[in-house]
Amino acid sequence: MQIMRTFRSLSVAVIAVLLSAVVGGLLGRTALADEDQVAREYRVFTSALAAIESEYVEPVDSTRLVYGAIDGMLKTLDPHSSFMDPRTYAQLRERQEGRYYGLGISIVVVDGDITVMQLFEGSPAYRKGIRRGDVIARVSGQDAKGWTSDKAVRELRGEKGTTVKIGIRRSGYEGLIDLEVERDEINIPTVRGAFMIDGERGYIRLGDFSETSNRELGDALQKLRAQGMKRLVLDLRDNPGGPLDQAIKVANRFLARGQMVVYTRGRVPNSDQDYRATEASESIDLPLVVLVNRNSASASEIVAGAIQDHDRGLIVGERTFGKALVQSVYRISGGAGLALTTGRYYTPSGRLIQRPWDGSFDEYFTYALKDQEQARALRNDADLKYTDTGRKVFGGGGIEPDRLVAGPVEGFDPTRSGRILYARQAFERYAERYSADGDTRIAGQAQNRQVVARGFTVTDAMAEDFKAFLKREGFKVEEADFARDVPFVRAMIRYQIDLALFGVDEARRNLIGQDPQAQVALGLFAEAERLTQMAQSRATRGRGGDGQPR
Repeated sequence: MQIMRTFRSLSVAVIAVLLSAVVGGLLGRTALADEDQVAREYRVFTSALAAIESEYVEPVDSTRLVYGAIDGMLKTLDPHSSFMDPRTYAQLRERQEGRYYGLGISIVVVDGDITVMQLFEGSPAYRKGIRRGDVIARVSGQDAKGWTSDKAVRELRGEKGTTVKIGIRRSGYEGLIDLEVERDEINIPTVRGAFMIDGERGYIRLGDFSETSNRELGDALQKLRAQGMKRLVLDLRDNPGGPLDQAIKVANRFLARGQMVVYTRGRVPNSDQDYRATEASESIDLPLVVLVNRNSASASEIVAGAIQDHDRGLIVGERTFGKALVQSVYRISGGAGLALTTGRYYTPSGRLIQRPWDGSFDEYFTYALKDQEQARALRNDADLKYTDTGRKVFGGGGIEPDRLVAGPVEGFDPTRSGRILYARQAFERYAERYSADGDTRIAGQAQNRQVVARGFTVTDAMAEDFKAFLKREGFKVEEADFARDVPFVRAMIRYQIDLALFGVDEARRNLIGQDPQAQVALGLFAEAERLTQMAQSRATRGRGGDGQPR
């Protein structure tokens, strides 16, 4: 459903028409059936808006008022229905499509500096040697100090094949590093790590869902099978979700044709849908362990729930976030958009895994900060369901893992001090001090930079140097917490340096060897294989595909 009218005037009359179009489009027949009541509500709103425009102590931006009113209206519904201004809506579409034209970096403004926060492997920026943490100080001869991120994006992006001249400032280098970078099509990957752990066990991390996720996963599976993969760890940790159709297709890769993936129920026409696996899978017999944590949500919960309910694999990690609301995205006037809840989804066994929320949503959004023992209280014993082999599973909020292993930070459960270091990007900032042996992409006079080769180890001296770095940078170092967090600290130092210098596969491969959640997962393949065999045996004896015991 799309409303394409252009927002040309800020007069009260036109704003009333806009709101009429928005509300009418959203409520459809219900609004038409009660025209008198809705008309009275319009008059209340437009009268208030007229009073603000004419009487408020300062001039006001009517667009901002209307956008704020729509956003406030949606916030009375649920935690996830939201309004998007044109810029936010365009960014959403870009993430969903998984591509754009530019340099292949994400940026943020830090103290007025345009700072590189992330870059994609193989992108023009990556090929030129731009690093995370670099400051883009000059663009096309203009000083970029004080620019907004929007202005920087406009200047850096452009048509494929065109170039942009930039000057970057990097810690440890004298002066600016001048580069000319050719713009290209940038594909935003959702598979962020796909490699063999050993001769038989493969690993794939799916960071989120976009319109390319199923294809990316298929390519990764094919690559690993060619390398001899016989078992798979599918990592859905910190995956916030994405398009429903991609979740269905991803789950289909591990389920038998005809098995239920998810079903949705809602109020509006066509919201009641059953979604089943429609394609034959090449991975139906592949022993599977799925990693999840408290930040795995929405589409990732659909995949984990379907795999668990059909006993297709074991779920390891933490109870997931608990978002089971179907969000439909509508484009409205002026390029703005709405993400509106139009239904709820249920796992194949019939579990509603949406967590309840209070009127302020505070409790709902602070879930990730809670101890996982508290998360056990979310289990709703009245919402008891059964998997294909008759195992008990419960609704009430999120997917409860088959093996609970607390680990909210890259599989680790550090102290509060360690979590603060991670949240404040201390490890990323420390990694900026290092360069890769043999990397000649950027030459220059570098000072106080350490050179490491692929396969390096974090020595005691590096750990002490990191502690000294923290003190110099103003971080509070709690000696007892630091001593307890030493395995976590070493792992994060190695991970962030690997990620900056040698790529995501190298970084993830080395981290897996230290990651406590992943280590538990790697020891469960025999059990996962037995579970899948039991489910397939029951299926051949005529068991139904809805997850209920016969």
